[in-house]
Amino acid sequence: MNNWINDTQALLDVPAQAPHHALNRRGLLKSSLGVGYALAAMPIMAQTAIKTDAQGLDVGEVVIKVGNDQVPVYRARPAQSTNAPVVLVISEIFGVHDYIADVARRLAKAGYYAMAPDLFMRQGDPSSYGEIAKLNAEVISKVPDAQVMGDLDACVEFAATEGADTQRLAITGFCWGGRITWLYAAHQPKLKTAVAWYGRLVGQTNAFQTAHPLSLAAQVKVPVLGLYGGEDTGIPVSTVDQMKQALAKAPGAASRSEFVIYPQAPHAFHADYRGTYRADAAQDGWQRMLAWFKKYGV
Repeated sequence: MNNWINDTQALLDVPAQAPHHALNRRGLLKSSLGVGYALAAMPIMAQTAIKTDAQGLDVGEVVIKVGNDQVPVYRARPAQSTNAPVVLVISEIFGVHDYIADVARRLAKAGYYAMAPDLFMRQGDPSSYGEIAKLNAEVISKVPDAQVMGDLDACVEFAATEGADTQRLAITGFCWGGRITWLYAAHQPKLKTAVAWYGRLVGQTNAFQTAHPLSLAAQVKVPVLGLYGGEDTGIPVSTVDQMKQALAKAPGAASRSEFVIYPQAPHAFHADYRGTYRADAAQDGWQRMLAWFKKYGV
C-alpha cells in the first residue's frame, strides 16, 4: 500500500500537504460538485485556468440511482440539441471539481452530452483532504474498480432516458481517470472509442483493483487514443511501449489504438489549473481527442 501511495505522490507532482489557511483565504476550497478545487490540488495557477461559460448549455448536478446509492453527476449538454452523443468524463483523484466541470462544458460546447460522475462518493470526499497520502489511503485506494464500472454503466442508462444517443458513446479521463478509461474500454461493449490522458498502465493488484490496463489489453473492445507525457516521472514511457505492443497483438478494434507522447510534457499536462500545465500539449491533445471521437463515429 505504501508503495502505491508513494507512486501516486510522484505522479501528481504536488506537495503532500496544502496550507489550509491560504486556501480558506482565497476561497478555492471545493464546496459542491463542479465548484472550486480540491484542497490537495493546491496551489492553483489561476492565471492559466480555463473558464468555459454555460451559454447555450444545460449544466448542473443530477443524481443517478445505483442500487441503494444516489450518485451525483455533473452534467453538461447543449441546451437546444437532442440526440447528442455521450462522453463520460472521469476525474483525477481530486474528484469532480471546477476543472473537471469545465472539461464537461467544453465538450458540451462541442456538441456532446458530457457526464462527470462522483465516483468516490461512497468512500469519501476528496475535496476535504489536504494530504495526498491520506487521500489515497482513506479514499482512492478503497474504490473498487467493479463499483466504478457499475456507476459508469448507470450513467449511460440515465443518459438514454434524457434522449442522448448512447449508441455514440465515448469516454475520456485524466490520471486516475485515465486508468479507468482503459478499464472501461475493456468492460463496456456499447463503447465506440476512448481517450486516456496519462492513465497508469501497470501496477500491483489487490481486492479493489483486480487488474490493470496492460493485463486487459486483449479485452479492450474499441480503439483507444493514449496521450502521455515524455517527462512523466510516474508513468515511464517504457510502460506505454509495453501497452502499445500488447494492443498491437490484441484482436479486433483494440489493435487500432494509438499513442501520442509529448516529449517535454510532465504528468497532468492538461490540468490547466496546476503548474504541470503545458498549453501546447494540452491544446494539441484536445484537438486530437475531438478528431478521434469523430473518426470513430462519436
